[in-house]
Amino acid sequence: MDLALLLEYAWVLLVLIGLEGILAADNALVLAIMVKHLPEKDRKKALFYGLAGAFIFRFSSLFIISFLIDVWQVQAIGAIYLLYISFHHLLKKYVLQKNDNRREKVKKLKKGSGFWMTVLKVEIADIAFAVDSILAAIALALTLTPTGLFQIGQLDGGQFIVILTGGLIGVIIMRFAATYFVRLLHRRPGLETAAFLIVGWVGIKLVVYTLAHHDIAVLNEHFPESTLWKGIFWTVLIIIAAAGWLLTGRARKNDENKDVEQSLSNQEELLQKPPPKI
Repeated sequence: MDLALLLEYAWVLLVLIGLEGILAADNALVLAIMVKHLPEKDRKKALFYGLAGAFIFRFSSLFIISFLIDVWQVQAIGAIYLLYISFHHLLKKYVLQKNDNRREKVKKLKKGSGFWMTVLKVEIADIAFAVDSILAAIALALTLTPTGLFQIGQLDGGQFIVILTGGLIGVIIMRFAATYFVRLLHRRPGLETAAFLIVGWVGIKLVVYTLAHHDIAVLNEHFPESTLWKGIFWTVLIIIAAAGWLLTGRARKNDENKDVEQSLSNQEELLQKPPPKI
């Protein structure tokens, strides 16, 4: 693999890490609250079992999708889903002005469940969180130049490795780096909007792939791999990310933000403690 190709793959992986981190921040907070009612020695085990299941789901679904990625119906469904979650978030936040109330989420999740029921809830939540991440990762990886190393289904081996690595990092972020990303989102709230705009833009990318599919042929079949489209895609993505970082400035932390940060920080501290000896 030459240097230019290596840099291309490293750049996409870096974008995936940032996107995974922003999307996983609130998800990690919810997971921490879901296990909060358990005895201290069981919290870490519940998250471990749940996240282990999430990894298995990500790997197996990625393996299945790799054989179906060239089916235009699959591309179309992925595009529709990514555009839906992007528009739904932006519509709710800026038009309907119904921002997520984390305190209400905390109240709803405070009702305790048994250990294995909690593990099941964490598992279901992890799977729900993983779907948009997987689709976004696949759409981003399709921009990469094939390495020719090996083939898994209809995905190049290098693309498969980047998507799998991004998914693994997403799981790690939900478990270990959540506090940092939550605090970052509180300081730069525009990053959350930017992340969902990027998800929508990635959905547009899947629309382009669908329209260029040989069975549809609305666009030229080679247009998605063209330098022109790649240049447009990455330029717009960088502009969205930069705008999310620069235009919002540093937001003041209100009492709710402080409560959320303290809750997650305390939970992280508790989860890092070793289980008491019996």
